[in-house]
Amino acid sequence: MDQSRRPLKKICIIGGGSAGWIAAALMSEHFKGKLAEIELVESDDIGIVGVGESTIPPFLQMLTRLGINEQDFLKEVQGSFKLGILFKDWKLKGDDYIHPFGRFGVPVEMDDLYQVWLRARAQGYDGPLQAFAAASVMIEQDRFTLPFKAPRTPVASAAYAVHIDARRMARYLRRFSEARGVTRTEGIVDQVVTRPDGFVEGVVLKDGRRIDADFFIDCTGFRALLIGKTMGVGYHDWSSWLPCNRAVALQVTNPTPPGPYTLAHAQDHGWCWRIPLQQRSGVGYVFCDRHVSDDEALANLLAQAEGEPIVDPWIIPFKTGMRERLWEKNVLSLGLAGGFIEPLESTALHLIYRGMDFFLRFLPDADCDPALIAEYNRRMTQDYEEIRDFVIMHYATTQRDDNDFWRQCRTMEMPESLKSKIELFQVNGTVREGVDLMFRSVSWQSVLEGMGVHPRAYHPLIDRIPFEGMPAYLDQAATAIRRAVEGLPRHADFLKDHCTAPSPDWAAPV
Repeated sequence: MDQSRRPLKKICIIGGGSAGWIAAALMSEHFKGKLAEIELVESDDIGIVGVGESTIPPFLQMLTRLGINEQDFLKEVQGSFKLGILFKDWKLKGDDYIHPFGRFGVPVEMDDLYQVWLRARAQGYDGPLQAFAAASVMIEQDRFTLPFKAPRTPVASAAYAVHIDARRMARYLRRFSEARGVTRTEGIVDQVVTRPDGFVEGVVLKDGRRIDADFFIDCTGFRALLIGKTMGVGYHDWSSWLPCNRAVALQVTNPTPPGPYTLAHAQDHGWCWRIPLQQRSGVGYVFCDRHVSDDEALANLLAQAEGEPIVDPWIIPFKTGMRERLWEKNVLSLGLAGGFIEPLESTALHLIYRGMDFFLRFLPDADCDPALIAEYNRRMTQDYEEIRDFVIMHYATTQRDDNDFWRQCRTMEMPESLKSKIELFQVNGTVREGVDLMFRSVSWQSVLEGMGVHPRAYHPLIDRIPFEGMPAYLDQAATAIRRAVEGLPRHADFLKDHCTAPSPDWAAPV
């Protein structure tokens, strides 16, 4: 055994917000006060982006890992439930589809129900694919229950995530972390001190205080103070595939009860989101400033926001892409400091959690062995590129040609990695799977079918199943899902009965 090993004694997180406090919470829980000391430096004078309010199902694994009660958490963060994403006008104006969480129905003799549906469709069956996704039917009917509370029913095939108030979540995780020994220091970093070997040795705050540590986590947002400005790690620019480079964001009251889904509504020069929380919604317009101005984008957003603004809108400029290396020497970048993929598939918070999950797997000593760094960067790059391709797919497969923005999207040269996945799917619906992929078959099948990309045939093995009775079986399965969902409570009623949040500050009487 190597007796010269130098364990980490102190880890310093620079920056708070979602990234900083997720990192602090996970380390404080896993270290149990017996490993490295954790200090987080942030300033109330530096704003956070705070629009990462829609999640995907693995986010709930993080809560479980932290031992956080989901019901209590949702009360604290004004949360609601999410069964998937409703896409409007992406294929063509007036054409909508759902990307659901969970799976389609049940396997038929060990076969994917999607393949059974493909064969039936080839024989004239006209039942919609999403009729076999319990999450989609729940969205359409505005119903909800926790799928694991309905075992042995069709509803159990659904999965869910949550909508949250990002700032409230950061405050919640701050309390969680400080209760487990994390030290929070108020201050703004003025100078970064490095060693001759390029490692960061410490940071100097504007008031002159110096904080030294063995390892640093850069959560400074787009500024990328450590990984970019200090370490000089470059940036892979993906704007040739993802042309949107700005967003205007706003919070509005809820004129109607919140639905159990995120809305992604394609516009003339980008797309608008709506993320419904219990007592307000986050809305925004992601756009390309070569086609529309900030003022025009804001006017467009306000015209369809539904609800009264409760804060002033803010503009977020961005460049889609990621750092050439997310971990360099003794600096790890998380969140916006490491990269940004527009929020179309709600993956920002997941990438923060994923980044910390892999960091804990490859936890180094004070010397930061290059083999650990290389493997971390390889795995995280794979995740970023998978999400990149999945998001590009929504743009590249559009059939819209009503303006220059969408014509540019539909004629783009796709990354080879995405192009090969779509070509494989078009053969017979085969989806390239991996050991640890984020988007499973149901996601690719739902989005590609929704965008009008269809396989030329079904998988040959399906021919071993007699076709006689197959349409009737599919109809029965769809009917069983629909009836099971009809008996569920409304989403708003479920929230009221199980995790009603206290009234927010802005809703208090004057």
